[in-house]
Amino acid sequence: MESNKKFAVIGGGSWATALAKMLCENQEKIAWYMRSTYALEHLKLQKHNPNYLSSVAFDTNKLQLTNDINEAIQFADVIIFAIPSAFLSGELEKMTVSLEGKIIFSAIKGIVPETSLIVGEHFHEIFNIPYDNIGVITGPCHAEEVALERLSYLTIACSDKTKARYVAKNLASYYIKTKTSDDIVGTEYAAVLKNIYSIAAGIAHGLGYGDNFQAVLISNAIREMKKFIRKVHKMKRNINDSAYLGDLLVTGYSVFSRNRMFGNMIGKGYTVKSAQMEMSMVAEGYYACKSAYNLNLEYKAKTPIIDAVYQILYEGKNAKAVFSKLTEKLD
Repeated sequence: MESNKKFAVIGGGSWATALAKMLCENQEKIAWYMRSTYALEHLKLQKHNPNYLSSVAFDTNKLQLTNDINEAIQFADVIIFAIPSAFLSGELEKMTVSLEGKIIFSAIKGIVPETSLIVGEHFHEIFNIPYDNIGVITGPCHAEEVALERLSYLTIACSDKTKARYVAKNLASYYIKTKTSDDIVGTEYAAVLKNIYSIAAGIAHGLGYGDNFQAVLISNAIREMKKFIRKVHKMKRNINDSAYLGDLLVTGYSVFSRNRMFGNMIGKGYTVKSAQMEMSMVAEGYYACKSAYNLNLEYKAKTPIIDAVYQILYEGKNAKAVFSKLTEKLD
């Protein structure tokens, strides 16, 4: 694989901003697409994203900024998608250029609601992208800490090891360590499921459960995740690797976790609607929960935590009562 492949980042949120920062450490120029004309113009003039991670200063000579998704796709060989999964289909509808021959990496950590597929499967089935050209960027890595240049670790998964290594090399820097994996399905499902478990951790905190219960909840969550992923895609994987367990821990415990914050509000008595309105960012776990629950009707893995979160978010059941029952099922 030649070493001069160009990158594009699709998305204007905190994770997209963090990825653009990482790529700018290694690339002479990247394309960056975002919907907001205001944010684009602000970036050009003030050299930072006004809405997310505004402490990160960019060298705008390294950015080809655009609010036309087609321009970004034409510019690049490797396209990294970092928009909430709920908005992915809407953005892809604006596309008039072909994705043929492009390498697609997902940094989305969600299930596409329209198709109930993880992002990699969505690109494969809807756009006929071969699996060798699809990858996932995951790992215990909060955008806010990347902005502060705190040491963070990423796992880059792709069935084509050469492509995984190339993307990993271009995201790595003195504060980003990268490793590669060939478990594209497992790492992506882990990234999706951990957002649901993070909401559960938040609900528990909001209800007044302490650290002891939190530890039991997360310990059960990793085992539940293992069962679910094994049903979906059987292969040899170590669920304790940082791409799985590490990602779950950071999103379940960190103050930067928006899913945990969302769950915390639900536990404190907010309705789902009011909690969503109060948060400026999308809690991916909300959408992921419905998709994972429906998928599991087919796979029939034992998932008491996902079921509990689903009952609270989608069936309007009382969080305190549901968690009281859940405590009986955990060990």
